[in-house]
Amino acid sequence: MEVTAKYVGGSKFEANARGHRIVSDQPPDNGGADEGMTPPELLLASLATCAAWYASRYLIARGLSAETLEVRVSAEKAKQPARLSSFHIELTAAGLDARTEEGMLRAARACLIHNTLLGAPEIEVSLKPAIPVAA
Repeated sequence: MEVTAKYVGGSKFEANARGHRIVSDQPPDNGGADEGMTPPELLLASLATCAAWYASRYLIARGLSAETLEVRVSAEKAKQPARLSSFHIELTAAGLDARTEEGMLRAARACLIHNTLLGAPEIEVSLKPAIPVAA
């Protein structure tokens, strides 16, 4: 899996993966033009869509509709170091009994992004020198 992000001006970046493109920007009060979600919002969106995908697969596998499924993710900020310190995932779906609700919650907890955040992955940061542009 790989995503490439390129600077496009101001506080805006374009991320590309497999031919798909998203824009990340900052709100005006943080020097941006508000033309896309911020990086923390993209992280929350990743967690929300992952949990939603797992929950929807659970429902569909049982012949139930995922039409009313909605997932809301919120997070608290912490300092020293700056980070998101706690996440809350809230699922909503109509017409489910208690057993199905519990199963859907188990499915959402099995999400790849959820499990990645629980496990504190190793992250290596390196610098590759840019190739100079001929004048």
